[in-house]
Amino acid sequence: MPEPELREPDLPRTAKVRTGPLRSGWTTGTCSAAAAKAAATALLTQQVQTRVDVVLPDERLVGFDVERCDVSPDRAEAVVVKDAGDDPDVTHGAHLTATVTWADGYELDGGVGVGVVTKPGLGLEVGGPAINPVPRTMIRRAVDDVVGERGVRVVISVPDGEKRARKTTNARLGILGGISILGTTGVVRPFSTESWRASVVQAVQVMAAQGLPTLVLATGGRTEKAAMRLLPDLPETCFVEVGDFTGAALTQAKGDGLTDVVFVGMAGKLTKLAGGVLMTHYTRSKVDLDVLAEISPLALRDEVAAANTARHAYEIWESAGVLRECGDVLCARVADVLTRFCGLPARVAMVDPEGKAFVAATEPSWVAA
Repeated sequence: MPEPELREPDLPRTAKVRTGPLRSGWTTGTCSAAAAKAAATALLTQQVQTRVDVVLPDERLVGFDVERCDVSPDRAEAVVVKDAGDDPDVTHGAHLTATVTWADGYELDGGVGVGVVTKPGLGLEVGGPAINPVPRTMIRRAVDDVVGERGVRVVISVPDGEKRARKTTNARLGILGGISILGTTGVVRPFSTESWRASVVQAVQVMAAQGLPTLVLATGGRTEKAAMRLLPDLPETCFVEVGDFTGAALTQAKGDGLTDVVFVGMAGKLTKLAGGVLMTHYTRSKVDLDVLAEISPLALRDEVAAANTARHAYEIWESAGVLRECGDVLCARVADVLTRFCGLPARVAMVDPEGKAFVAATEPSWVAA
């Protein structure tokens, strides 16, 4: 079989299950900038604000309704509700709140519900608020547009941010107490999974900053739990739920000087990777059953090639008593693809569809007798 072409295509901006375009939304960074501008304007003019415009990184001007605005002579507070559009986002509906007071110079801090950075590798000061560089720039620009050279202190808070953060990987990254204020473009593009890709890259950066050499990639929650059982001596930071962004994780790992990669997955994702597809989202890549048929015993090849899914092929192998034999070959092929892609030695393991047991691996000791 010729070597597979390695590829990591971008996701489409619309989902195939929809007949019309999906609606874009706004990042927490954009909403924070809007809230900060509304509060700064209220403080300066002593008038309640109901609408505010902010400039995106691409210089577009966009408008936001202000959910709430309170003002007094020395303090103003404004709330902008995050609308994530049609993108599934844990921060959708969050109340991004900015409190602005007069100060000697410009200050930016995080309040209730905004995480505090406790580990290096995020490009942010340890001990400071988890407000990323682009949102910081947007907030500063939004406030400066109003107050000019006058000094203000801006505090960004999210009332239920700590609760929302429990549904993210923030704690593992060392961001404690709330969500991160994120965004690079200011816009949330539906199903672009930009935020997931960014979180994968960020997780690898945090791990590298702590001098940990082994990166363990898992495609989902069940496979990650299985990987942690397999390698219990590794710190939790080493484990990254990579989803479909294997290529992005490997590229970052190579750039950060990591030396060892472990990949844990189920039959479907492994089959795609064995075929050279480093971006494995279902809307852009299909399972090539010919990959599985080729590594099957001759008597099973036609049946495997005609299987409905990779899991069906897995079950054919299992029924024929060749699951370990064929699975080991599949893992070896995936390891070769990953190594050729990033130049790092890779080890691969396959778990059963329930994520309970390892059924094949490049390391024989990983599979129960």
